[in-house]
Parts: sequence; C-alpha cells; structure tokens
Amino acid sequence: MEASRCHLHLLPSYTPLLHRTISKAKLPPLLNPRTRLVVPSAMRSRICDSRVYSSRSWLLPKSSRRPLVFPPTQASDRQAELADGFDGRILVGSGVTVLFAVLNRVLYKLALVPMKNYPFFLAQVTTFGYVAVYFSILYIRYRAGTVTKEMLAIPKSRFIAIGFLEALGVASGMSAGAMLPGPAIPILSQVMLVLIILGWQLILSVIILGRKYSFNQIFGCLLVTVGVVLAVAGIGANGGQFLSEVEFRWPALMVASSAFQSAASILKEFVFIDSAKRLQGKPLDIFVVNSFGSGFQALFVFLLLPFLSNMRGIPFPELPSYIKSGAACFLNLGGNMTGCAGAPLLPLLFITMNMAFNISLLGLVKISSALVASLAATLAVPISIYILSLPLPYIPQGTSLNTYFIIGAAIVVLGLILYNLPQSANCSHKID
Repeated sequence: MEASRCHLHLLPSYTPLLHRTISKAKLPPLLNPRTRLVVPSAMRSRICDSRVYSSRSWLLPKSSRRPLVFPPTQASDRQAELADGFDGRILVGSGVTVLFAVLNRVLYKLALVPMKNYPFFLAQVTTFGYVAVYFSILYIRYRAGTVTKEMLAIPKSRFIAIGFLEALGVASGMSAGAMLPGPAIPILSQVMLVLIILGWQLILSVIILGRKYSFNQIFGCLLVTVGVVLAVAGIGANGGQFLSEVEFRWPALMVASSAFQSAASILKEFVFIDSAKRLQGKPLDIFVVNSFGSGFQALFVFLLLPFLSNMRGIPFPELPSYIKSGAACFLNLGGNMTGCAGAPLLPLLFITMNMAFNISLLGLVKISSALVASLAATLAVPISIYILSLPLPYIPQGTSLNTYFIIGAAIVVLGLILYNLPQSANCSHKID
C-alpha cells in the first residue's frame, strides 16, 4: 500500500458494512473490471488508518497487524510524530517548562523558610487553592464552548488514581523539603527523575503505550544516571554541609514523593491518548485533567491528614491548633510573627509559580509525552542547584559546589542532548 494512495482490492468476501460504505461513496468510473479501486480521501483515512480494527484482517497488510495494549488509542501516531523531532510547539513548551521549573524549585525552598514548621498547612493551601482556580477556569472555558460535555464525561476512575498519587507526592515532598538543605532538594529530585526515566516512564511507556526507544535515547538516560551519581557524590563530599547531616528518611521521602508524581504523569499521558478516541480526534482540554485531578488530590490529602500528620510528628488531636498556627504564620499579619519572615509573599509566589509550572508541564505532556516533559524538567535541575547554592534573600548562607558536582551536572546535560538527537527516518515509526 503506497503512502500517497490507498488501493483496496475487492475480494469476494468483503463485508456488507464495507459494501454499504463503498456504495455510498462517490467513486470514479472503473475503466476495467480488473482495475484496482481508487478510494476517495474521505474513506481513505478510514481504511488506511493503522487504527482501523475489523474482523477481516485482510483490510490491513500483515506488517501492520501488531497488538497494542490499548488498541483504540492514538499512541502510534503520537509515537511517529515525536520521532520526527521536536517541532516548534514542543521547543517553546519545553523552554517555558524549564523556566517555570527553575523558578518553582527556587521559590519552593524560599517558601519553606517562613513555613518550615507548617509544610502540611502549605500543602493544604496549594491543594485546595488549585481546586478553586482550576474549576473556575474550567467553568469559564465550558461557557465559552472550549470544553464540551463529552470532555466532562471522560471516566473519572483514572482521575481518582491521579489524585491519590499526587496527594502522596505533595504531602511527603513538603515534609521532606522542609528538613533538607537548599541544594539537596533539586539533587534528590534529579535522583527521582532518573528513577522516572529508567524505572517508571521508560518501562511504563513501553508496557502501556507500546513505545520503543533507540540506543541513543537509552544511552542518554544512562548518562543522566552517571551524572547524578557524580553530582550526589560531590554533594556528599562537601564537608558535611548537605546530606551528611540529614536523617536518611528525609531524602528517601523526597525521592518517594517525586516517584508518586511521575506515576501520575504517565496516567495523564494515557488520559490524553485515550481521550482522542473517545472524543473522535478532538484534543482533551488540559483544564479537564487539571481540575478533576486536583479535585481528587484535595480529597485524598484531606483523608490522609491523620496518617501524614502523625508521620510528621503532629498528633491528630493537635491538628486543628496546628492549622490555626499555620494560618497565622502564612498570613503574618503585621509581619511580627517569630520565624515567619517572608510570609505571605514567598508562599504566595510559590503557589502562583507552582500552578504555572503544572499547567505548562501538562501542556507539554499533551503535545509530546510524559518522558519528554520529565526530560525538560530535568534540564532545570542543574540550573536550580546552582541558584540555590548562591546567597539568596532569607537564605544568606551560600554553598560551594565542588568539581564532582560540576562534572556530574555537565554529564546530565550531555545525556539530555544525546537523548534528543534526531532519529533516522527508517526507524522513526518505532521510536518515541
């Protein structure tokens, strides 16, 4: 079957459904009974599309018959589009995501300066604040006709799973982040991103989405791993200023929190792919995913508060007084509360930037993949590590970065470049 023209051999066993479809189409006159039938473009897209499924396997060439975990989705088309390289939208989206990721990481640590004793309260404010903002935007877009009833009818079970994973990630990440020194947070996030690339997103995208990766891409991920090992070794050798003075449970909790969020991002990518079939090719609005995902996330954060507060050392009966004290520190009326300098400006800046980062990241997942979005966020890690090692407002103590860290960061960037090298045309249909 040629790429530019789709020919259909009429066989004696063609189905009545196909016969009715062909009979209704405006076909050119046949010059010879043995001549192959030329199918119009409207029908060509229906028959030649690799996603057509029929009990008559002769509708597709033998090479096209490969099972997919989720056959009705458009994973194969997204896979081919991504293999052709980054287009303009993906480049711009990646750049915006990197910028917001750097600002988000820096403001994350700055926000925990006044809220160090109230990370769970900050998690509640961000979580429920997102619900109010996202659903307000969703309502406006629904009234404008951008969001349709079919989009709102997407099954909610996947959003429940997304919300549960993100609730675990946000709450545990806030708790661990408050106990870690500045540069340690993005380094641990980098370790998490390696786990995502090699453990979560690579494997899950192969199993769930049927993707395949080239040698350059896999080797690039391995280079990122080597860079992370060197960077972490450099941090650990830095005179005990970083992780050597921190209990092991807090770095482990930071890595686990980001792993939860990585699993949620894979589910979000599947939602976008699966919705293309449900919506007959119309792209799903990102605020549908953000709104329902954040709504269930807020629900699970609320339900997990007893367990999470006890894990943080706050008995559940004392939680109301903890929330009251956290609200007073967050508002910092008069600016005279002890240990709350920088509030409410720093927490509000973080909440705003975190929301912008989440929107840009989900937009990048929509037009590319969860793996590409994670790699874009990975590029922000060395930059944010460098910024957090400098003297900053409310964090005046700077930290020097040794040679191991610099070499490790350079190898991380090299691995990202290698991953994104253009792929050859003969394997573009197989590679993400």
